[in-house]
Amino acid sequence: MDRGRSQRYRGWPFILASLAAGILSIVEAFADEFPFTRNVPIPEFQNRQEDVRPYNFDAPPEGIFRSIKLAQGFEEEMGFRRTHEMVPVGPTEIFRLDSPAVFAVFQVHQHYESFQVFGVCFPEQVEGLDPKTVIAQDAMYLALEDESGYVKLHAPQGGWKPGKYKVEIHIGWKVNEISLVGTMRFTVVAEGQTSSASSAPLTSPATNQ
Repeated sequence: MDRGRSQRYRGWPFILASLAAGILSIVEAFADEFPFTRNVPIPEFQNRQEDVRPYNFDAPPEGIFRSIKLAQGFEEEMGFRRTHEMVPVGPTEIFRLDSPAVFAVFQVHQHYESFQVFGVCFPEQVEGLDPKTVIAQDAMYLALEDESGYVKLHAPQGGWKPGKYKVEIHIGWKVNEISLVGTMRFTVVAEGQTSSASSAPLTSPATNQ
């Protein structure tokens, strides 16, 4: 190999070192502008803590329910898929003393297993009644093709008493400590108080909406 060619080859390390230094400076410049983040565990990456919202079991249920409303009654309508759909009639959270029953009418999302929806009524703030006493209960079976339904809470023996009531909504095959999915509330008033009560806002926990 002649001397000129040998000198050219000996110059390559200097050129490569210069290129490496230039690339490193560019990377450092981008790193300063776009700081790298630390590696985080997969659960934390998939479920950021700032996005996690605790579920409120003391509010109207969500999840499988598209909607659920307390009402004076219900009627069946033909849905867009030619199925019978239950819709609330006279939706309200205020009922009279002579109301024969309180209905919880609901629509659910598509599901791949049959189940039951339970409604369990308690006198939350009713004079002379224990708040832990169940005064009305009903359940409805939902087959795979069912997308709506209702539970009917009959007035207790002797009729409703003025006060505030709560309805626990459960799903599954029996009511237990893990079947609760949400809570509805309504008020029973005397006939003359209906209009004034309907204009006053009800105090209830924040909803899941």
